[in-house]
Amino acid sequence: MFKKIASLVLAVLMIASVAAVFSSCGAGSGFKVGVILVGDDTEGYTKSHMDGIKAAAESLGLKDSQIIWKYKVEENDACAKAAQDLVAQGCKVIFSNSYGHQNYMEQVAKEFPDVTFVSMTGDYAAISGLSNFKNAFTSVYEARYVSGVVAGLKLQELVKAGTLTKAKLPNSFDKNGNIKIGYVGAFDYAEVVSGYTAFYLGVKSVVSNVVMDVIYTDSWFDVELEGAAAEALIARGCVIIGQHADSTGAPAAAQKAKDAGTLVYSVGYNIDMLPTAPTAALTSPTNCWDVYYKYAIDSAMKGEEIVADWAHGYADSAVKVTPLGPEVAAGTQEKIDEVIAGLKAGTLRVFDTSKFTVGGKKVTTAPIDLSLMDWTTMTVVHQGATVEAIVDGYFSESTFRSAPYFALRIDGITEQAARVTK
Repeated sequence: MFKKIASLVLAVLMIASVAAVFSSCGAGSGFKVGVILVGDDTEGYTKSHMDGIKAAAESLGLKDSQIIWKYKVEENDACAKAAQDLVAQGCKVIFSNSYGHQNYMEQVAKEFPDVTFVSMTGDYAAISGLSNFKNAFTSVYEARYVSGVVAGLKLQELVKAGTLTKAKLPNSFDKNGNIKIGYVGAFDYAEVVSGYTAFYLGVKSVVSNVVMDVIYTDSWFDVELEGAAAEALIARGCVIIGQHADSTGAPAAAQKAKDAGTLVYSVGYNIDMLPTAPTAALTSPTNCWDVYYKYAIDSAMKGEEIVADWAHGYADSAVKVTPLGPEVAAGTQEKIDEVIAGLKAGTLRVFDTSKFTVGGKKVTTAPIDLSLMDWTTMTVVHQGATVEAIVDGYFSESTFRSAPYFALRIDGITEQAARVTK
């Protein structure tokens, strides 16, 4: 009798143990995640995604063998083939990290309705008609605004110290006495426009007399082009060089110029740029991708649907700025803590329409067509709603879809028509 009871207890314990393991892994050790990356860990943007996925997987108890990686996948049919291979290997949720992957992810999502496909930074999942196709981004424009505040505080300190004056550095001021700053942008997409505008408004919240030049590289990652663009902006007298580009080219150029005696500082993107620009780097806005990946992978493991559009910011710890550089202005940390608190509480809005104008006029309306267009044929591929983006006196970014749609060209910022070349 005792043996029977002992055997029964042992069996119950074994079942409970198996159930616990199964529960902790959702679909058990057989659950797999596929990841399609446009780059690898040598490129800041992709590395931030990799770090986010690894952190999420660890917190969810996934083994390394349950994550299947595809590196340096081009934005063409290679993406579709990579996705199909990941399905064949048993992946139940597949992520891609580049906008150019989106159409191929949608294509494969149609083929495999039982697998969830997430196109990071994409913009039409919600209107695609597919329940297994998703988009996600972060409200990184909030972190860009904060990084702009960091830059603005540095400019303010330089002005108060008498280091940055029109008499000493005439090339760093325009004819109206505005301080020049610069920005290296990848493409003239809404994502970049939203980001550089947020950065500029952050600077302007501290120093009102500032103007910004933007130079595009037409590439997300090109060390030489980004460095050349930064050098061109520095030659114009820009004291701060921001960026929405993925390499260390711009910070390296700023450090080189600073070492040679030029007054210039850098604000990077994605990663801490202090190893590249130890005295020129002020900070970098960055995405905390682990927040999204933990949510999405956990949902997939539990068999729960992932939202079609996900975009969170400081309120959910999905964005931040990297450690401050050694030459930031005194009191910077205290100020940005105050700004972040306002963003979290909703008492501070990045695109507050009382803080900028377009063509000299306040913006009171900004209708956004969320349809997907084929611009080569001027036809609508997926019909979306037209929404009013101005809500309660501010432009409501990344709320009607996750991908940015702020494309207003506000006063004080000039885009260079001619692209930089090597």
